[in-house]
Amino acid sequence: MKYEVILYWSEEDDAYIAEVPELPGCMADGQTQLDALRAVEIIAKEWVETAQQMGREVPQPKGRLKYA
Repeated sequence: MKYEVILYWSEEDDAYIAEVPELPGCMADGQTQLDALRAVEIIAKEWVETAQQMGREVPQPKGRLKYA
């Protein structure tokens, strides 16, 4: 996956959260950083596959975002 991933700890969720900002709503959690990263890779692939099946535009990976 070539999309930027933002990884952080959430006290509220008591878990690590991994987000893919370029894919709206694409996020996953895990008890460890690695768990969250593995989960978000699966979710991002599913996000792209679903968008393609629905005929929606899939953003090209931009790499590191300037504001992140």
